[in-house]
Amino acid sequence: MHTAAAATAAPGFTLTRQQAVVAALHAVLPPRCVLSAAEDTRPYECDGLAAYRQLPMIVTLPDTEDQVLAILRVCREMNVPIVPRGAGTGLSGGALPIADGVVLSTARLNRIVRVDAYARIAVVQPGVRNLAISEAAAPHALYYAPDPSSQIACSIGGNVAENSGGVHCLKYGLTVHNVLRVRVATLDGEIIELGGEALDSPGLDLLAVFIGSEGMLGIVTEVTVKLIPRPATARVIMASFGDVVTGGNAVANVIAAGIIPAGLEMMDQTSSRMVEPFVKAGYDTDAAAILLCEADGTHEEVAEEIARMTAVLEGAGAIAIAVSSTEAERLKFWSGRKNAFPAAGRISPDYYCMDGTIPRKKLAEVLTGIAAMETTHGLRCANVFHAGDGNLHPLILFDANQPGEFARAEAFGADILALCVAVGGTITGEHGVGMEKINSMCVQFTRAELDAFFAVKRAFDPHGLLNPDKAIPTLNRCAEFGRMHVTAGRLPFANLPRF
Repeated sequence: MHTAAAATAAPGFTLTRQQAVVAALHAVLPPRCVLSAAEDTRPYECDGLAAYRQLPMIVTLPDTEDQVLAILRVCREMNVPIVPRGAGTGLSGGALPIADGVVLSTARLNRIVRVDAYARIAVVQPGVRNLAISEAAAPHALYYAPDPSSQIACSIGGNVAENSGGVHCLKYGLTVHNVLRVRVATLDGEIIELGGEALDSPGLDLLAVFIGSEGMLGIVTEVTVKLIPRPATARVIMASFGDVVTGGNAVANVIAAGIIPAGLEMMDQTSSRMVEPFVKAGYDTDAAAILLCEADGTHEEVAEEIARMTAVLEGAGAIAIAVSSTEAERLKFWSGRKNAFPAAGRISPDYYCMDGTIPRKKLAEVLTGIAAMETTHGLRCANVFHAGDGNLHPLILFDANQPGEFARAEAFGADILALCVAVGGTITGEHGVGMEKINSMCVQFTRAELDAFFAVKRAFDPHGLLNPDKAIPTLNRCAEFGRMHVTAGRLPFANLPRF
């Protein structure tokens, strides 16, 4: 969202405590690596979810892995909570500081260690930007596939923390499918390596456990990613539909036909109309919904797949179809989709970006449900999302200057996530839980499942200092959330689990 809807919390630490921790950190770090003045720490008070803010006690900016270990040792010995931070582009409050804690930023660990064109891997530090990996691999005709909308700014360490995806994740997978190895600094002061450069590694698959753990298990200091050959060519279909239900059903039809597009994205009319004046992507703003379907590969493969997808889309009820004829036009089509979030500022002072995932066959049902919720909550919602894998990104539009509107936006978002769970989906796809969705965890998971999550965290972080109070709700929080949302003994969706 563009502006904060909640006031910044007052400092939650004493000056004496801050001075003691700063002194301990100065003993192991250069002064330039420690920030404690309010004007220096202010830029770190939130991530991309600017509605929630907290001024941190201290911010650390290590240059080396040894400095990361030193910070962890000081915090462990002094019982100081630690919040890891990448580029700060996250959208769930995962990097929201703890009032009496230390923010550990990996921004200065930004070196590309090596690119191995023969093994098709890149070894990078966590502060390296997502797009910079592909730029470094470009001379070898290789690239890194996951491409979040924020790829020009987001860091690979943050991508690992949130298991980020992107518009091409349907065919090429999320971060977890494209990372081979991570090097991790643990709170106990050890360096461990999860995964490896080989096809398999011995022992438990802790790499998959760690990716998406939102900074709760350790600090990434190095990442090995897969690189893949850049396709010879790619083309995009823009298919227009007269209503979102038909468009949603068309997505399921494409996959049912045995086609796995490189990208399959959907935007409703509200989204396309807010984006088109901003980007001039050539979108059909008269359509109730548009699908962007990309084929990539050899020229022959692309021509065949475009023809097959066109036939499926026409059979599914598309009222118009346009196909990119040049690379510039293809990039223009995608630029509109990738700029949907900032374009929301053209039609609303603020927006609240949700992130839930549903079965593809439920797309039409959920979009219809979201439309009904607009009336219930008295707010507009623009829908733009990764349709191919059912990852929704509804943008709830509101004005933080109007009393009560942000609370209504939060309630709207919680109802969307509850609906996602009710149709067999989940409360997040790639943005993580952080603070934003922690209450919704109580809707999806049983107490036994949440206890299992805590057990994993304790195995890595027995002191409970790494990003505490994020992602996994306590029993008390779930009880309070239940009381807040039960009306006359009934939940909003009757088939949701109770506690």
